[in-house]
Amino acid sequence: MLLKRIIPCLDVDRGRVVKGVRYVDHVDAGDPVDVARRYDEQEADEITFLDITASHEQRRILLDVVARTAETVFMPLCVGGGVRTLGDVRDLLNAGADKVSIMTAAVEDPDLVAEAAVRIGSANLVIAIDAKRIDDLAAFRARAAERRKTHGDGPTETPAFEVYTHGGRRPTGIDAVAWAQRMALAGAGEVLLTSMDRDGTKTGYDLALVRGVADAVSVPVIASGGGGTPESLAEALSDAPAGGHAQAALAASIFHFGEATVGSVKRRLLELGIAVRAPRAVVDRTPVR
Repeated sequence: MLLKRIIPCLDVDRGRVVKGVRYVDHVDAGDPVDVARRYDEQEADEITFLDITASHEQRRILLDVVARTAETVFMPLCVGGGVRTLGDVRDLLNAGADKVSIMTAAVEDPDLVAEAAVRIGSANLVIAIDAKRIDDLAAFRARAAERRKTHGDGPTETPAFEVYTHGGRRPTGIDAVAWAQRMALAGAGEVLLTSMDRDGTKTGYDLALVRGVADAVSVPVIASGGGGTPESLAEALSDAPAGGHAQAALAASIFHFGEATVGSVKRRLLELGIAVRAPRAVVDRTPVR
């Protein structure tokens, strides 16, 4: 059985870890190196480092911060934010990233994902998708029509969720589920899927969004946005019909501010029947035969 993964997320702005609600009102959560070290000690399965303002500010990701973080941890490190070219992908890997996440640049140049997959392999390539429920159908249809005109890939039907770029600032007129399918076929090895509506709310993941994407693609989906309790992570990871069918759950608020540790969440997930890698404290209590 493939074990589910728990992934703390470091949203980094100007070299500091921050956390907001629905992409605004960010508060400081510490130095990324210190925070990463804490999650490494807690036996997180991976860690995700996202420079959340790099694309909006049209600058490169802070490679020195990435390098210092990579030197601190012994778990896989996925890094994204401001990745525009194959050179950026190479530089992140050279700085110590194990995986590279692409979002805004993929929407602007869909061929970039296929090119990156050839260069670094699908296992090292993540497509990040920020998605939001569509509440203004007329505005979405206008954006979709413009996307068809400029890129030829805007949806002709109205989906439930729209892709946003530039740190959640720009709607694109793209169907989130169809986009995930296209990027998976292009070579992305994983989908990092964030519900903008649930981000930072700790009210639970948008299971309809997560399940819709997870059931539409053949690659693992990482659920993000809304994780506030071990039970909500369990819902996202559940393979039951009403579950999210995700292979991994990404969370920040629940961990950053001391509400729970990765180990305590994993122990509860095991109690709820979710197959995760047991924290060392649990393994040590298993009798030796």
